[in-house]
Amino acid sequence: MNTIYIFGLGAGDFEQLPVGVYRKLKRAHPLFLRTKEHPAVKGLEEEGITFTSFDDVYEKHEQFADVYAEIVSILVEQVKHGDVFYAVPGHPLVAEQTVQLLLEEERRGVCRVMIEGGQSFFDALFAALRIDPIEGFQLLDATSFQGDEWSPSLHTVFCQVYDSFVASNVKLSLMEQLPDDYLVYIVTAAGTKAEQVKQVPLYELDRQTVLNNLTSVYVPPVKDEPLLYHRFETLRRVIATLRGPNGCPWDRKQTHASLKRYLLEEAYELLEAIDENDDDHMVEELGDVLLQVMLHAQIGADDGLFSIDDVIRTLTAKMIRRHPHVFGNVTADTAEQVVVNWEKIKKEEKGDEQPESLLADIPKSLPGTMRAYELQKKAAKVGFDWNDVEPIWQKVEEEMAEFRAETSSGRRAELVSEFGDVMFALINLARYYGIQPEEALQRANDKFTRRFAYIEEQVRKSGRPITSFSLAELDRFWEEAKENGR
Repeated sequence: MNTIYIFGLGAGDFEQLPVGVYRKLKRAHPLFLRTKEHPAVKGLEEEGITFTSFDDVYEKHEQFADVYAEIVSILVEQVKHGDVFYAVPGHPLVAEQTVQLLLEEERRGVCRVMIEGGQSFFDALFAALRIDPIEGFQLLDATSFQGDEWSPSLHTVFCQVYDSFVASNVKLSLMEQLPDDYLVYIVTAAGTKAEQVKQVPLYELDRQTVLNNLTSVYVPPVKDEPLLYHRFETLRRVIATLRGPNGCPWDRKQTHASLKRYLLEEAYELLEAIDENDDDHMVEELGDVLLQVMLHAQIGADDGLFSIDDVIRTLTAKMIRRHPHVFGNVTADTAEQVVVNWEKIKKEEKGDEQPESLLADIPKSLPGTMRAYELQKKAAKVGFDWNDVEPIWQKVEEEMAEFRAETSSGRRAELVSEFGDVMFALINLARYYGIQPEEALQRANDKFTRRFAYIEEQVRKSGRPITSFSLAELDRFWEEAKENGR
C-alpha cells in the first residue's frame, strides 16, 4: 500500500525548519503544499525544492470544507501511483483538517499515512503573548466557532482568523458575553521576523488590516467575577456555596419537602409576569423558578443521590427521544401529529407496565381546577365525553339544583361535595369551549381587584370610612367601574 508522508513546515521562517524535516523535503517527490502562503516557502524555493501548491483550489470554492475535500481527493488519487509527500503549515496534527481527512482515508484502507513532524505555532504564540498554558488553555477554530464552546476562564486562542469576515463572527459571538471594550490580542506571523502582537478592544477586532492566514486572536481569561454571572457554572458554584459548610443557614436547612411551597409560589409569580407581558419581570421570575430547580438538585447532590448533571442529562435524552421528527427520521408536519408521536413514545418507554388507572399519571398536587381539567381531558381520549355541549349544560344545571337543595340541609360535608360537583361540571363546560379554567378564574380575580380598587378610590375621595357606605352605594361605584372598562 502506498504512503502519504506529511510534513509540518512549522510556525516560523525557513531558518526555524527542523533539520530532519528539511532533509526529507529535499528528497520529497512529488511534493504538494497546502498553501505557499507561509514564511518558510521562500526558503524552499531558494533551495531548489520543487512543489505543487493547492492555492488554486481555494479560489474555486466558497467553503473551506469543500477546499479541504478537494485537496484530499487529489492526494488520494496521486497516491494510487506511488508514495506522495504533503507539507502543511505548523504541525500536521494541530488545526489541520486535511490531515484529519487523510487519516480517515487511512482508516478506510485507502492508503498509509505517515506524520513526519514539524513545529506547531503554539510555542511561538505562547512566547509572543508570554502566557503559560498550564493555567488552562483552549484552542478554537474561528471558522466554525459556536459561542457555547468558549470557556471564558481559560486562555483562549482562535486560529484561522483569515479575514475580517471570520473576525466579525468571532467578535459578535464574544460580545454576547463580554463587554464591547474587552481587550483582546491579534497575533500575526508568530515566531517569524514579521511577528506582530496588537492589543485592541473587542469591538475593533474586525476593523484591523493585518488579518491573514497567519493570524490568531488571543482572548485573556476573564478575571472579573460579575462578567461570569451569566454562566451556568457560576450559578452552580453559588448554589453549592450557599448549601456548603460556610454557607447560608437558611439554605442549608432546606429539604425537598420544605421547598415545595416556594416552587409553587415562584411558578405562580412567573405566570403573573407572563399575563402582564412584562419581559423584565419574566426574567426575574424565571430566575426564581430556576433557583428552585438548582436548590433541589444541590440537595440531591449533598445527599449523594443525584446532581444537576443527572437532571440535565435526563431531560436532554428525553427531548431527543421524544422528538424523532426533529432528531430522527420520523415525519410530523402538524402539532397534532407531534402529540400523537409523543404519547406513543411515552407508552413505549413504560413498556408492558400497566398503570393502576388511565388517570394515575395526573399529579394529585395540581391546583384543583387544573387537575379537574386534566382528568376530564384524559378520560375524553378514550371516549368518556359528550359529543355536543347540550348535555354538559344540563349537567351544570343538575349539579346547581343539587347544590341549592343541599344548602338547607345543614350537612357541611355534603354541601362541600355538591359545590365541588358544580365546579367540576363548569370546568367540563369550559373545556368544551377551549377555555382554561385556571386562566379564566385568574382573569375574574384580576377584574374583581381592579373594580374593587375603583371603589376604594371613590371612598377615599369622599373622606368617609368605607364602613359608612351602604352596599347599594358601593355597588353603584362597582357599576361605574364596569362602565369605565375596569
